[in-house]
Amino acid sequence: MAAFPWHARSRNYVSESEVCKLESVPLDFGDYHPLKPITVTESKTKKMNRKGSTSSTSSSSSSSLMDPLSSVLDGTDPLSLFAAAADPVTTAPPTDGPRRKRDKDESSAVGSDFEPWSSKRGEILARYTTTEKLSINLYMGSEKGKATTTGSAVSEKVRTRLEELDDLEEGSQKELLNLTQQDYMNRIEELNQSLKDAWSSDQKVKALKIVIQCSKLLSDTTVIQFYPSKFVLITDILDTFGKLVYERILSMCVDNRVSLPDNFPPESVNDTAKETCLNWFFKIASIRELIPRFYVEAAILKCNKFLSKTGISECLPRLTSMIRGIGDPLVAVYARAYLCRVGMEVAPQLKESLNKNFFDFLLTFKQIHGDTVQNQLVVQCVEIPLYLTLYSPAIDWILQCIAYHAPDVLLTEMMERCKKLGNNALLLNSVMSAFRAEFIAARSMDFIGMIKECDESGFPKHLLFRSLGLNLALADPPENDRLQILNEAWKVITKLKNPQDYINCAEVWVEYTCRHFTKREVNTVLADVIKHMTPDRAFEDAYPQLQSIIQKVITYIYDFALLFSVEKFLPFLDMFQKESVRVEVCKCIMESFIKHQQESTKDPVILNALLHICKTMHDSVNALTLEDEKRMLAALINGFIKMVSFGRDFEQQLSFYVEARSMFCNLEPVLVQLIHSVNQLAMETRRVMKGNHSRKTAAFVRACVAFCFITIPSLSSIFTRLNLYLHSGQVALANQCLSQADAFFKAAVSLVPEVPKMISIDGKMRPSDAFLLEFLCNFFSTLLVVPDHPEQGVLFLVRGLLNVIQDYTWEDNSDDKVRIYTNVLHLLSAMTQETFIYHVDKVDSNDTLYGGDSKFLGEINKLSETVVSQILDHLKTLGKEESLKRQSQLALYFFNTILAHGDLRNNRLNQLSVNLWNLAQKHGFADTKTMVKTLEYIKRRSKQPEMSHFTDLALRLPLQSRT
Repeated sequence: MAAFPWHARSRNYVSESEVCKLESVPLDFGDYHPLKPITVTESKTKKMNRKGSTSSTSSSSSSSLMDPLSSVLDGTDPLSLFAAAADPVTTAPPTDGPRRKRDKDESSAVGSDFEPWSSKRGEILARYTTTEKLSINLYMGSEKGKATTTGSAVSEKVRTRLEELDDLEEGSQKELLNLTQQDYMNRIEELNQSLKDAWSSDQKVKALKIVIQCSKLLSDTTVIQFYPSKFVLITDILDTFGKLVYERILSMCVDNRVSLPDNFPPESVNDTAKETCLNWFFKIASIRELIPRFYVEAAILKCNKFLSKTGISECLPRLTSMIRGIGDPLVAVYARAYLCRVGMEVAPQLKESLNKNFFDFLLTFKQIHGDTVQNQLVVQCVEIPLYLTLYSPAIDWILQCIAYHAPDVLLTEMMERCKKLGNNALLLNSVMSAFRAEFIAARSMDFIGMIKECDESGFPKHLLFRSLGLNLALADPPENDRLQILNEAWKVITKLKNPQDYINCAEVWVEYTCRHFTKREVNTVLADVIKHMTPDRAFEDAYPQLQSIIQKVITYIYDFALLFSVEKFLPFLDMFQKESVRVEVCKCIMESFIKHQQESTKDPVILNALLHICKTMHDSVNALTLEDEKRMLAALINGFIKMVSFGRDFEQQLSFYVEARSMFCNLEPVLVQLIHSVNQLAMETRRVMKGNHSRKTAAFVRACVAFCFITIPSLSSIFTRLNLYLHSGQVALANQCLSQADAFFKAAVSLVPEVPKMISIDGKMRPSDAFLLEFLCNFFSTLLVVPDHPEQGVLFLVRGLLNVIQDYTWEDNSDDKVRIYTNVLHLLSAMTQETFIYHVDKVDSNDTLYGGDSKFLGEINKLSETVVSQILDHLKTLGKEESLKRQSQLALYFFNTILAHGDLRNNRLNQLSVNLWNLAQKHGFADTKTMVKTLEYIKRRSKQPEMSHFTDLALRLPLQSRT
């Protein structure tokens, strides 16, 4: 096919820009300001408000200033509605408002700030374990326990159950011996399931027997170190039983399908439910042994609500007194803990009974150190310090319940009572664990005095200082006491020989030191930790605590100049010998730096330390490292690189980037960041010199360009390389480094053939055509201002790129090649203009070099003709039925290109545009809406003086209906 001539229209970019500007309209603001509140006239009519009441007013005008958003919402913003919905007082009907308010007051007695028992359960099971063999007595069901048939007489059923109660504790049992701890826990879980199964099959007496047998296990202390865990497991069963009984009686109160409200009065309970409830209490009262009788009654304490208003308040003191009959102090204290637990659930307002429970415990506290207990410990080979720790969960819980919202007067009284007891270290530890941190901190010196008086042989003093330190991490002691507190505590801590005891205590007090003291004290503490943890590589068993110390130090000392001036900080980091832990610590430090460092830095101490830390992170990367981990590490290192600035010392800045490149070569995102940073450095140099480089700055800019040119080929992502070649070439061009810019652009051209058909994006394979098209369009925009090399010929870069595009293997069903050629026409048309639309400052583009030379324009026209021929040839190949839609779209796309850039006064080009218009509509695939808008645009342009020939064109462009 003969080449089709292309005639680009001449453009006056300045006048076109003026025409395209938005019309400016003078505006008299007066009193108006967009941020000033709007005055609206509100018409009020009778309507329901959100609380259910009505407000009726006659229509009136309001001149008050109103928020337009509020007026749209009728005064009912979503957050207020949500809060109202969550507030039962607000949303309740007026008739039962007082009762709902009372419900809210009672339920709020225990708020979210009260730590529930469930949060302690897992910790107790994990801490109190044993390797000794355990035994358990399992209840074996008999025929008596099974449900009677529906045909049995009621009297027979009652008599049978009474007989069962007679031998309630002599039922068939099976003793399982030599159980491991896990076997024991599995058996307890089986009993829990058996209880649920017996209950669901209406075998209530069997369920009661199971609960009684389980409760008896709590009197057994043969494996004493497992007792706290046993208590947790057994009370789970008791809780299940109590819930089943309560729900059973509550279900009997349903009247006409209306259930009782949450806080029902006893008068609303029917006689059947009350009788059933009493029956349960009578059954429990017939249990002979104290411990099961106490636990089972405590489990169903809530059921007293069905009988009387004062039932619970009367039962709690009686149950408290029952505990006095339990001889073993460990068993007794856990019974008290269970009573407190149930009491806080069902009647948290009855604090007097809880206080009495604790004071009873204080009266029997001396039993712990009595001969009976000592003999038992000798038999079981248990040391007294270990034995005392068994009490901690129970006493901590009792004190937590009592201390919850308690006045300082009561807490002071309890503290004084503890003081008067001998060997009170155990109590003291629980007091510090349960009382409010502010209360403890304000009396820190008093507590230190009590700790000093404690007997070291019983409860270790370092545990007491640890508990005190935990409180001081949450609340501040009096300022005058702070140094004395630290000295007294550290005297004890530093004398600890066992590394694990030492680090557990030191970890807590590091936070106190960081909160209240200078780097000198922090340095002293870190030095002491290093001294204790280095011998025999003790640090290897204490990585979690050491990590915690680092975290606390960088939380309070986030001025990194100050942090790295702490002499022992970096030696402290050297204790992290395990690579995974060391990397985690480095990540924490870098996250803190990025979060808190507000200004860029050039401090050599900070730079050297953080380079070492970043190098540690970088060196952890290997073939098995996950991509997400690499991304995270690269982001942290990049954050550091961005914060480094040497001000006007650009050479030092470039030296830093060169060093960083050698250190972080395995993380591609870091290399990309370095290239961008060096390009930014070159442009900053240009800005300082205002584009007029001296010999020194010109050499420096060329060094920056060389850095990028050397670094880019080491990247693996081909589109990253392409874009960086283009970006770096633009930077080189802006700095008048023309030969270097040509080198970047040549490298980009030579890289295009290597672009694969599919690339991986977020782990998924995607076609690369769209990305290549986007890159080439950006490339063409840059090539407009790139001057020709005097030795390479006219448009050598454009020709080279066209050859690469021609040889590239495109997908068969892709039209991207033609779309690229169309964009080349945009470029070539812009090159024919007398003055280009944009320039690079102090760089002469081809419009200046050639000055509209006819040979230059002739070369452009030849290229244009070749490109147009390629486009038309492709349009012909789309004449098959399956590709007619693509042909229609491309024809319209090419038509718009001619409309924007072609000189339609040329008859052949004018006729070509008409042919393309008709081709776009020929087979009914044209977008009619777009065609109509295009025609309207042509008619509008025809009214401009220099575009009168568009009038004739518009007449030659028919619009065809889809039919």
